[in-house]
Amino acid sequence: MRAEFHADLEEVSLLLVAMADEVRSAMKRATNALLSADKGIAEGVITGDVVVNRFHREVEDKVYSLVARQAPVATDLRLVMSALHVASDFERMGDLAKHVAKTAIRRHPNPAVPSELVPVIRDMAAVADRIAGKISKVVASPTAASAAEMEREDDAMDDLHKGLFVVLLGAAWRNGVESAVDGALLGRFYERFADHAVNAGRRMYYLVTGENLGDEATPTP
Repeated sequence: MRAEFHADLEEVSLLLVAMADEVRSAMKRATNALLSADKGIAEGVITGDVVVNRFHREVEDKVYSLVARQAPVATDLRLVMSALHVASDFERMGDLAKHVAKTAIRRHPNPAVPSELVPVIRDMAAVADRIAGKISKVVASPTAASAAEMEREDDAMDDLHKGLFVVLLGAAWRNGVESAVDGALLGRFYERFADHAVNAGRRMYYLVTGENLGDEATPTP
């Protein structure tokens, strides 16, 4: 029974790594579409979200089946419950990539990001990509140190998010309210993407150590 349990957990772990890689790719492609006003790429991100949702359902199905068949307790229960929470964070990351792609389409054929915002949006996208890559590695080979390290990336994203509003609220802004709203929403999408990745890292820290890593971010939907 233990061998079967660990085989099932390995399947769940592989699904979670696949989800992490998929949402990372989705956000990278969404950013490309956003900055290049490429409608085709944006549409591909939106339709491709079904892949993330399918992974999410597979994780849920496998975990519920495992609980029903194995009735895990203590550490084993912590493992399977953590997997459910991490999958939910990844599903939301996929949705946020889709929101970025939808912003690109809404402004097409014009660029959705004014030139003044391009540097900070590009930097936020770079941090989002880096943090998504790290959570994929944490899920594949969880350690307390690697999970805790993700907190520093979240600090970098928070600093960029504040910098975005410095531009939006500055006296030099000449792009109107509508562009400012788009910019604020885009900043929110990237910040929430990072928050969900960090939250998944905190789940993995708890999985490894049985202890909570600070106050949980609890990202909004």
